[in-house]
Amino acid sequence: MDQQVATPASSAIIRSAVDDPKVTSKDVCVFYGEKQALFDVNLDVPRNAVTALIGPSGCGKSTYLRCINRMNDTIPIARVTGEIKIDGQDIYDPDLDVVELRARVGMVFQKPNPFPKSIFDNIAYGPRIHGLVRDKTDLDELVSESLERAGLWNEVKDRLHEPGTGLSGGQQQRLCIARAIATKPDVILMDEPCSALDPIATAKVEELMLELRQNYTIMIVTHSMAQAQRVADKTAFFHIGYMVEYGDTKQIFEDPQDKRTQDYIFGRFG
Repeated sequence: MDQQVATPASSAIIRSAVDDPKVTSKDVCVFYGEKQALFDVNLDVPRNAVTALIGPSGCGKSTYLRCINRMNDTIPIARVTGEIKIDGQDIYDPDLDVVELRARVGMVFQKPNPFPKSIFDNIAYGPRIHGLVRDKTDLDELVSESLERAGLWNEVKDRLHEPGTGLSGGQQQRLCIARAIATKPDVILMDEPCSALDPIATAKVEELMLELRQNYTIMIVTHSMAQAQRVADKTAFFHIGYMVEYGDTKQIFEDPQDKRTQDYIFGRFG
C-alpha cells in the first residue's frame, strides 16, 4: 500500500513509495519567527500527476506549497529547514537562482490575478523577462500555444490586445494558468484555484488539470474533498502543521489509516 501515516509525537515519518518522484521533501519544517507552522514533512510527489493537499484551514497546506517555489523567502520572519529537491536538485542550495526556480515552478493563486495588461502581454511577460523567445514569431507561437493548452485560445484569439482583467472570473483563472505554462515550467502549483469560481468555470479548470498532468507535475491545495477525488492521483492530508497521511486518492478517501484523516473526510471536524 502506497501510503504514509504520521503522528505529532514523532518526526520519524515513513516516506511514500513513489517511483521516480519529481519533487521530494525530507524533514521540512517552517517557522514564522518563534512559531512553527510545519513539522517534519516527508513527501515524494510523482511526476506527470496531480497531487492534492487537503485539510482544515491553517493546517499548513499552503505553507508547504509555498516552499516549493520559495515564496516563503519573501516573508522576512519565515525560515525553512529540511530538504526539498526537484529532479534531484536542492532548491534551497545557496547557489540556486531563485528567479530561474520560479520560472520552473509556476504558481496559480486562489483569486485570479491577471496583470493589468493585454491578454497577449499577460502571457508574453514571463517568456520575455526569462529570455525564452528569440523573436516576435517565437513569442506569437508561445502565446497561442499557452492559451491553447489552457483551453482559452478559441475564446480570446480575436481579442488578444484587450485587457486580461476584462475576462470573466473563470477565463481569468485559465489566463493565469496559461501565464504559468508560458515559462515552460516543470511543476505547477495551484492554491485553491477554483474557490472563487462558479461550478461551470470550476469544471473547466478541473478538466484542464487532467489534461495538463500529461506534461506537468501539478500540486493543488483544495478545501473541496470532492475536487480532490475528481482530479488527484495522490492526496496528502495535513492537520495542525503535520502531514498526517498520504497515498493514492482512492485509498485515502475510501480506507484512511489515521483516525484524524477519517474524522476530517467524514465531516467530524474541519
